[in-house]
Amino acid sequence: IGTVDGVQDVIISNTGYTGSGGFEIYFKSEISEQLWNALTEAGKEEGLVPCGLAARDTLRLEKGFCLYGNDIDDSTSPLEAGLGWITKLGKGDFVDAEFFKKQKEEGVSRKLVGFELLEKGVPSHDYPVVDAEGNVIGKVTSGTSSPMKKIGLGLAYVKTEFSKPESTIFIQIRNKNIPAKVVKTPFV
Repeated sequence: IGTVDGVQDVIISNTGYTGSGGFEIYFKSEISEQLWNALTEAGKEEGLVPCGLAARDTLRLEKGFCLYGNDIDDSTSPLEAGLGWITKLGKGDFVDAEFFKKQKEEGVSRKLVGFELLEKGVPSHDYPVVDAEGNVIGKVTSGTSSPMKKIGLGLAYVKTEFSKPESTIFIQIRNKNIPAKVVKTPFV
């Protein structure tokens, strides 16, 4: 907790949601304009420029970070989402602990995977994922055109049998099945 531009009780945290160095700043809303002006002015010499949510979302997706409401929500399991490493099944009791233990023993029916399009296209939230025969096997939860990789990529829940890296899946974009390859994240 410190002072920025004369404003007290500002918390600067070395956290972020882009997968690269970043900071989050916590303060009382009534000083937002003052703090915004002070920070943007102070950062001019370093080339600091504002960016929007689309930039943040692309950066987090390129790192394979899940977005609550898209890639994870109260209907998804940490085991389905590849987040089992943060779920300590043997450490005390918690909501749905028995369900997750059973799920770990029996396996999951779907998994969150990264994918890269093999042809031109931009995948988007809720686009169907299909197999070679056109059967629906999942859906895209997040997608973008990656400025770093110069391809369309995203995250999708697919039936477990299609979740192995290098598996071929198809993303339905404007009634066309675009081939994609399942890949490990992060993408970059």
